Amino acid sequence: MQTMQDEDTTPLIGRSPALEATLRAGRLVAATDVTILLQGESGTGKELLAHEIHRASPRADAPFVAVNCATLPETLVESLLFGHRRGAFTGAESDHAGLIAQAAGGTLFLDEVGELPLAVQPKLLRFLETGDFLRLGDQAPSRADVRIIAATHRDLHEEVRAGRFREDLFYRLNVVPLTLPPLRERREDIPLLVTHFNRSLAQAHGLAPLRYRDDALEALKAYDWPGNVRELRNLCERLLVLLQGHGEVTPFNLPAEIRGSGTDHPASEAPIRLPESGVRLEEVEISLLRQALERTGGNRSAAARLLGISRDTLLYRLRKYALR
Repeated sequence: MQTMQDEDTTPLIGRSPALEATLRAGRLVAATDVTILLQGESGTGKELLAHEIHRASPRADAPFVAVNCATLPETLVESLLFGHRRGAFTGAESDHAGLIAQAAGGTLFLDEVGELPLAVQPKLLRFLETGDFLRLGDQAPSRADVRIIAATHRDLHEEVRAGRFREDLFYRLNVVPLTLPPLRERREDIPLLVTHFNRSLAQAHGLAPLRYRDDALEALKAYDWPGNVRELRNLCERLLVLLQGHGEVTPFNLPAEIRGSGTDHPASEAPIRLPESGVRLEEVEISLLRQALERTGGNRSAAARLLGISRDTLLYRLRKYALR
């Protein structure tokens, strides 16, 4: 199994060939100062990979500064990146070093670099080519030794063709392109990620880990995960918190959109048909509990297995309905 570091600290985990190839390349380029462009959909772990490349590089003891370019106010991008002198513009009440200066000796991670305004792009290009940058209000340029790792979920080739991104800047950033595959292209890694998130989040919240039934894992593997690893992590955390005391995760604990990707039965093939007149759900639950106990001769562990729940959940429901 390939990881950029130990499993307990990063979800860049998997055995899929696509991920292994990217992580191998990441290890190779970490030892150099080459500019890297990370590509991949939102939620695939681009910032995590950037951070791990920094940690594995000779710059590891220097700052790692990350900024999402999509969140920078357009009127302040230049000031935030390159810095300014007091009085350089209205509201500049003190000197500001800028993100490049803050990352001196280390790595600056420019997430969503495709969102940088066109007016700022030539100045970033100059810094990449010369190491020089000009703070607003300064007359002479400053220098900084900073490695740039950029990332985008956009197709920058298309952005260049559309005139929204400078071609020369694209080629200067794209020295070593690394692509993180979407989760739907490495479905075999989903059980590994679930195990990692289940264990680490349980520890973080002080809860007992859940057990994922095989059919629940198959449902997770069948889903396309538009939010990628971030979406899977959030689901694991939600289930851990909401299913306290249940012990295990079944397909019917999963959101409808995930059940529908491979585990739901069509209404005509539903394992239990709802009568036209409706039912009292409490009566149905009591009946199923009693039937399970009768069929197993009162063996509660076996009854719980028949019902697809944990023994603790069975005991809770027996107490709830005062059943013996």
